[in-house]
Amino acid sequence: MVFEPNYHISLALLETLKRIAVLVADLNKYSPDETVTMRLMDEAQAQSVYASTTIEGNPLALTAVKALLKRHPRHLRQSEQEILNYNTALTELQTKSFSERTVLGIQKTVMKNLLVKEKTGAYRKEPVFIHDPRTREVIFLPPDHADVPKLMRRLFAFVKANRDVDPVILAALFHKQFVLIHPFIDGNGRSVRLASTLLLRDLGINLFKLLSFENYYNQNVTRYFMLVGEKGNYYDLNVDFTPWLEYFAEGILSELRRLEKMLERNEAKILRLKDHHKVILNFLKEQGSMTDREYARLVDRAKATRALDFKYLLNAGLIDRRGKGPATYYVLAE
Repeated sequence: MVFEPNYHISLALLETLKRIAVLVADLNKYSPDETVTMRLMDEAQAQSVYASTTIEGNPLALTAVKALLKRHPRHLRQSEQEILNYNTALTELQTKSFSERTVLGIQKTVMKNLLVKEKTGAYRKEPVFIHDPRTREVIFLPPDHADVPKLMRRLFAFVKANRDVDPVILAALFHKQFVLIHPFIDGNGRSVRLASTLLLRDLGINLFKLLSFENYYNQNVTRYFMLVGEKGNYYDLNVDFTPWLEYFAEGILSELRRLEKMLERNEAKILRLKDHHKVILNFLKEQGSMTDREYARLVDRAKATRALDFKYLLNAGLIDRRGKGPATYYVLAE
């Protein structure tokens, strides 16, 4: 048997796909300054890590996530381990291609030090039950663990045979079917969101690294869970994937619009950055903060001129000022 999802291209879905295609073409016209691109990429990665782990119940706020990603402490609480694991998996995606081996590797990274090794990087070998988080009532029975390997093989075969399908449709179908199979004992949600990102790379967006699709799911988390999952027994399902496809495509469009607005706001600022501005931004990216004294050691500019350099970046919204008087220092804007 093969995986044959039931869906149709509704008028709403078709319109969203058209808008996505137009936005992709528009976004590919942008070529931001490298320094600003790096800052926006770091922001997108932090947003993705925060959003995807928050969906799964991680309590850390975005500010705490950003701080954690900068300092990488040795002794970690579970919530911190989840953050660093997801960040590592997201970083590793840059050099990965979509495959069953890659997806198994994603789950292994996501669940490092959170599960016993035998249950990472491998399909589950025991039954699981999906509960309503509020009532703890069992609402969905995924397939028997003995069937998981063949169901996943069919899913990967479907993706391989349909690489000419719109990447939004293909990623969405993979995403929901993966959730229904529930192939791992834990880490399914985080793993599938990362795996779907690999398929979405085929959208052909030059600035793909500046996107955070997880952010949309987190903002609409109730609707996300309602549409990505099902109720009942897997073997009794007759799923219409169309409502999920519409939601998934809306999320892609929403994130593309967010990126477009961000690039529009930054475009004028980016074009006016001078080499001395880049010295400040590069230092802040590497060190996290900068004082005027530190800046003076890097450039041959008078104190009044250095003050103007900081003011320019403050007005552009690229940096923030902290402290007062002699204790003043600067950090990258959040």
